[in-house]
Amino acid sequence: MSPTTDTVTQDCCASPGLIPVDEALSRILAAGSAVSETEQLRVGDALGRVLADDVVSGIAVPGHDNSAMDGYAVNSADCTQTGVSLRISQRIPAGQSGSALEPGTAARIFTGAPVPGGADAVVMQESCRQQGDTVVIDTAVAAGENIRRAGEDIAQGSVVLQAGTLIRPQEQGLLASVGLAEIAVRRKLRVATFFTGDELVEPGNALGPGQIYNSNRYTLNGLLQSVGCKVIDYGIVPDTLVATLGIMEIAASNADLVLTSGGVSVGEEDYVRIALEQLGELNMWRIKMKPGKPVAFGIIDEAVFMGLPGNPVSVFVTFLIMAHPLILKMQGARHYIPRRLSIRAGFEWKEVKRQ
Repeated sequence: MSPTTDTVTQDCCASPGLIPVDEALSRILAAGSAVSETEQLRVGDALGRVLADDVVSGIAVPGHDNSAMDGYAVNSADCTQTGVSLRISQRIPAGQSGSALEPGTAARIFTGAPVPGGADAVVMQESCRQQGDTVVIDTAVAAGENIRRAGEDIAQGSVVLQAGTLIRPQEQGLLASVGLAEIAVRRKLRVATFFTGDELVEPGNALGPGQIYNSNRYTLNGLLQSVGCKVIDYGIVPDTLVATLGIMEIAASNADLVLTSGGVSVGEEDYVRIALEQLGELNMWRIKMKPGKPVAFGIIDEAVFMGLPGNPVSVFVTFLIMAHPLILKMQGARHYIPRRLSIRAGFEWKEVKRQ
């Protein structure tokens, strides 16, 4: 039997009072606002950052009519029939400009080279035969053939990228193509992290009875770095309310977003949710999803707080579904709502019968 996703969700999250995922995400996004400070960065250093202003091109791309092929620039009026023979009057490689085309001649031309005045078509070399200083055109020729017009890709004065665009390698190439060396971007989002649990030990140290290595620290900090955040890592916090209150207050004063792992469930040693209620405002706690049901969300002074579960899989899932869209919005990105795709699972889901 292969239950639908809805059936699985209902079976896993049947407890009353759970907040549906879409509603939870809407609440989370409503609480986040974009950082306002900006900085100038070189285009080569702007990967993963968000544009602060629209980018207007100061040039046309291409800057001149140019050849889309290696071949011969001609005037189509001289090629009204196939087999016409034209004298080769000049050679125009890329990066050089030729002279105006003499009537009744052809110019040897290469991809990207400016089309000379008097020529209105380029015949690709595969459709030609060179015989000494002449070329035979073995095809019909139409005006405009194989010519890339000036401004065909980008018109001078046009907006090439809008404010809020997340800079990827393709945007870096586009910015470079219009001659920009620097751009204004939103400053990096400051995200404070800490990890609760007396059982946690840093890799490289020996494990004691009941202890585990703190893998969530590396998963969560790595995820944050991969999406362009400045991480302020406060490490492992002891399982006491006093310690949790202390580090949470410090973290909230130094960051735009505080993101934690562990301590948000209902156990007697889970103090993150309690500390949030004492220092700020708890807006949401349990979400109708599994893994990832216990997510504490709220506000501490001017910082947004999100407490993720302690289970490593839950940390990864809740970050992608809940935290990453919030981070994108707070970074000033135009597009931050995750795209949903419905796909069929490639495996069978076996029901677990409980007594």
